[in-house]
Amino acid sequence: MWALHKHKSSLLKLGIMIFATILTLRVFLYNSTRFPPDSSLLRKTTSIQPSSPLVLQPFASSTANFPAPVIDDEARKKREYCDLFAGEWVPNPAGPAYINETCQFIEEHQNCMKNGRPDSEYLYWRWSPKNCELPQFNAMRFLEMMENKTWAFIGDSITRNHVQSLVCMLSKVEEAELFYHDEGYKSKGWRFSSYNLTVYVIWSPFLTEATVFEDINGVSTQDIELHLDRLDKKWADVYNNMDFMIFSSGKWFVKNAIYYENETILGCHRCQKNLTDLNIEFAYRKTLKLVLNFIVNSDHKGLIFFRTSTPDHFEYGEWSTGGKCNRTIPFKEGEIEVKYMQKMLRQIEIEEFESAVASASENSARLKLLDFTQLSLLRPDGHPGPYRQFYPFANDENAQVQYDCLHWCLPGPIDAWNDVIMDLIVNG
Repeated sequence: MWALHKHKSSLLKLGIMIFATILTLRVFLYNSTRFPPDSSLLRKTTSIQPSSPLVLQPFASSTANFPAPVIDDEARKKREYCDLFAGEWVPNPAGPAYINETCQFIEEHQNCMKNGRPDSEYLYWRWSPKNCELPQFNAMRFLEMMENKTWAFIGDSITRNHVQSLVCMLSKVEEAELFYHDEGYKSKGWRFSSYNLTVYVIWSPFLTEATVFEDINGVSTQDIELHLDRLDKKWADVYNNMDFMIFSSGKWFVKNAIYYENETILGCHRCQKNLTDLNIEFAYRKTLKLVLNFIVNSDHKGLIFFRTSTPDHFEYGEWSTGGKCNRTIPFKEGEIEVKYMQKMLRQIEIEEFESAVASASENSARLKLLDFTQLSLLRPDGHPGPYRQFYPFANDENAQVQYDCLHWCLPGPIDAWNDVIMDLIVNG
């Protein structure tokens, strides 16, 4: 009897060991299929053979409709006091979500790492809002949420800077396919085939119809002709086919321009002709009224963001007068003030946005503000500076080089914009 008992006990122990082994193997095999975002098994390489149509073709897509996130009462109360746009930059030992070697869509003049920028501290900060946590961008989750959706980023070169940041982040999961560009490569379209997600950047620096007479270096042969009563068709004609849009403008309004309305000249800003002098405030406010009124009175049911214009960090001059940006760490709150021009642009943006929101609530338009002014103001270290060019001091350490203190290195601080946008989408 004792031998039989001993035999049964051994069989029981053996059964338990077999069960535990099977359970361990199942857990291991499950986890082994969940590769990290930068795994080569998740990156789907696609040969990029862009076509060059002169007209951006609209792509029909379904209306964005996400279920409300489940948030407990304590978390909800905490979120009510969370301002994603007020906070500070804190150390981030994990570093950036991507590097230039993992993203082929970084333009040369923003590729600070490739161009020989000697310091790397600017890569190791993250935006930390007051009173709440901001998760870093989750490319896999974003792609899953955006299945069958279409995004459009509409604006100037900062907008293009922003969309490249997003495409680089998403390409850690699936390589983007550049399937469209205009003749000058200013407007582009990318597709993430596995998710049927399409992302456009549409070049429209004024958001209204404009004729610009600039060469590739930004040198003008005559004043810009700006129609303050006509939307730019490049985005207006495809507006209803987009699920998500981000609009922004501002910086181009400082340029010399002649203003038109009803085919009649109203006046101009710093033009050479004997015309009524109209200031930037007049033209920018009139433009934003036109654009935002169109948005809130349309039948479009997607989600639309308006982004405030970004501050620059030129010191000891402007971009054309020897201005520089050599700082290597972020500012703390209170260490820098917004320049007059940026303060004026932002005030107009906030006032016109608030006016539009009142109408949006009546028409059920979904309109959100992306006020990245403070977040960006605190990062003087994140610009290409002299490293908009390839190894600018290789032949002469005292070379006179034009600095870029407006656009952002990629990777860089602009990546945090996508952290905020994702949080707004996930948590409403």
